[in-house]
Amino acid sequence: MLDPRHHPPRPYFDRTARQLVLPNLQRLLGACRGAGVEVVYTVIENLTRDGRDRSLDYKLSGFFVPKGSWEAQVAAEIAPLEDEIVLPKTSSSLFNSTNFDYLMRNIGIDTIIATGFLTDQCVDHTVRDGADRGYYMICVHDACATESPERHRAALEAFRGYCRLMSTEELVAELQDRARGDG
Repeated sequence: MLDPRHHPPRPYFDRTARQLVLPNLQRLLGACRGAGVEVVYTVIENLTRDGRDRSLDYKLSGFFVPKGSWEAQVAAEIAPLEDEIVLPKTSSSLFNSTNFDYLMRNIGIDTIIATGFLTDQCVDHTVRDGADRGYYMICVHDACATESPERHRAALEAFRGYCRLMSTEELVAELQDRARGDG
């Protein structure tokens, strides 16, 4: 999320992120960890001080997240555990500016659960790119958000053919079954 000290308020997004998405992400993290599912975080963060490594889109739109800054941190409510991977990315799709694909193949993962911000940008690109690379993609629709409910719904409708759309409740139930050995 953006540092409120440097960006104008976004009431819908901020409310949705705090009241819906972060609590759902907490539930998903607990269920994933309980089922032995690998948890990987991505954060938007320049790899260089001047941001020369950013995608052209980020450069043209003035999207600049300094290395080590407050904006590059994972929210405290969903902080990674000691041995969980955190990948800085400098483009909308984590596949384009990280070694995520390489890591998933080395670990032996073929299914990716996509959550986060923004539904119609980073989540959208990641879902489509993952599907094109042969991953089974799952998007947890109530564990991601964007600037308006209309943009959120439009994004989900646009990429629904690339993934399984699930609610937090549905995925937590599947993960709990898996942890019990029922699935």
